[in-house]
Amino acid sequence: MDFIFDVSGLTAEEEDFTDSKKDVLKYLKIIGVDTRFVSYSPQKIYINNLRFSKFSRKRQETFTKQYPDIEVIRNSLFQKICSKSAKTLADIKPNSKVLIPEDNFIVEVLLEPYTRKYGVKLVYDGEYDLIANPVILDDKVNRIFSTIFAGEGLEFDRKENEIYPLINVPINWINSFLEMDGQDKIENENSDELASSFMEFLEDVAPQYRENVLKASDYIEKKLEVK
Repeated sequence: MDFIFDVSGLTAEEEDFTDSKKDVLKYLKIIGVDTRFVSYSPQKIYINNLRFSKFSRKRQETFTKQYPDIEVIRNSLFQKICSKSAKTLADIKPNSKVLIPEDNFIVEVLLEPYTRKYGVKLVYDGEYDLIANPVILDDKVNRIFSTIFAGEGLEFDRKENEIYPLINVPINWINSFLEMDGQDKIENENSDELASSFMEFLEDVAPQYRENVLKASDYIEKKLEVK
């Protein structure tokens, strides 16, 4: 199958392909890559899902011959982040305008494929249908513990017009990938000291506690909504 697409790619090389996003994505399609499962940037193509993207090593060789200055990133940790992120992004309505935070590389690179998957438009200002909230798993769990320790109970602050690309992703995953990719790391925001200490304790005895705490909070919120 790769051979068939390679032949198509070689034929396509006779065309005048530019370095524009449109032409790069067009060329990827010609050689058999499903661009709904890769993230585009001018310098790099990030593979979100190796299996679904069909971005084989052979196709990568063909692509690199045409675009030698664009690096293909086959990072397994990034693919794990994409898998976690996809669980919260599956309900995006087609053709939505999504307001994304400026200078947030990880949010933008995760949402970029959805411009092809669902036809969404990513905007930095102006009118929008949804807001991309960049809260990460660690910050959310810290906030849950903080309100409990303060005697305030659980705080349900999810909004219908917000999406949460990083809510299921731990900060160590994000920063490990960013460091490998030469990007600036992110820091925990508004961390409560007591909650942070408790989280450090739980890290040693129950490494999966973050996901379980978030699931429990979501379950309680849904039950209360039903009532």
